Amino acid sequence: MRALLVAGGVALAFNLLLTPVFIYLFKRWQWGQFIRVDGPQSHHVKHGTPTMGGIVIILGAVFGYFVGKFVNGEPPTISAVLVLFMMVGLGLVGFVDDFLKTHKKRNLGLGGWAKIAGQSAVAILFAVMALQFPNSNGETPASTHLSIVRDIYRTNFVLSSVPWIYWAGIAVFVLWIVFLVTSTSNGVNIADGLDGLATGASIMAIGAYAVIAFWKFNQACGGIKALHTTNCYYTRDPLDLAVVAAAIVGALIGFLWYNTSPAQIFMGDTGSLGLGGALSALAILTRAELLLVLIGGLFVIVTGSVIIQRAYFKITKGKRIFLMSPLHHHYELKGWAEITIVVRFWIIQGLCIMAGLGVFYLEFLNR
Repeated sequence: MRALLVAGGVALAFNLLLTPVFIYLFKRWQWGQFIRVDGPQSHHVKHGTPTMGGIVIILGAVFGYFVGKFVNGEPPTISAVLVLFMMVGLGLVGFVDDFLKTHKKRNLGLGGWAKIAGQSAVAILFAVMALQFPNSNGETPASTHLSIVRDIYRTNFVLSSVPWIYWAGIAVFVLWIVFLVTSTSNGVNIADGLDGLATGASIMAIGAYAVIAFWKFNQACGGIKALHTTNCYYTRDPLDLAVVAAAIVGALIGFLWYNTSPAQIFMGDTGSLGLGGALSALAILTRAELLLVLIGGLFVIVTGSVIIQRAYFKITKGKRIFLMSPLHHHYELKGWAEITIVVRFWIIQGLCIMAGLGVFYLEFLNR
């Protein structure tokens, strides 16, 4: 518990105190945001606002986590390191994208397929490493079973001891991880269109997985509280997953102080892809990846609005459902104030989080 509180508190203090320094440096280096010409007119005043704030978020989270572990006198676990690996790895993909935008002074960085390739490469490395490093009980950080709030044991991707079937199962598992990672990171990226929107939604989503991980630690199979019940969880390093999630949440809260409207700094693709990576990694390693549909509900909604808009545009040969996608831009063009959209979308995300945690707890009670 102490490590969890220290990690969150240190990450929060790091970003509250040092974000102004990064804002100053990014302005000097001319790392400013370039606004889409075809975007909402109200966004043009944001041109030149420092971007790549994801660097601050990632540094704060990593620093907070390792300080928390040091204060508690414990070494880092492989599960938490994998979450940080995913966050840093996808953050680097986003950094390349952001850097190309600022260097070329336009709103286009990496091409779509190049970005997907970078995300997929990180996801494949994560998937391979997450099936290594078994503990004394033979548990690896990730499971090859599908999971909602715990493993569904009839859905193992690795179905046989026959070599070619085994490796086919591993390939399916890796493809599943790639799908989860790319869809989640792109979902957070799409939601990052208004001041503070993706930051606040990410605080809630990652905070929810901190709660899930801590609950699974208290109800871990073989733990003190699980001795008198058959309803326990097999999850590798659940407490440390809660610690790293708390560090990320603390870093995000500190960053939100400067990212809320009117934003003094944007997270950029460095932040949105990194946060999406951390969120997907937490979902996978807590064995609750399918619950991500509810816990990341806002990201699903805004991504869905883009898919619907594009599909309808192609089917009808030029007609649109929304004035502009993603959905938050639709409401901007309808005349809603930016802060109104952000707060209302936060409320929607909060309701999705309540639904996700409600499903998680009801499953526990019903067993």
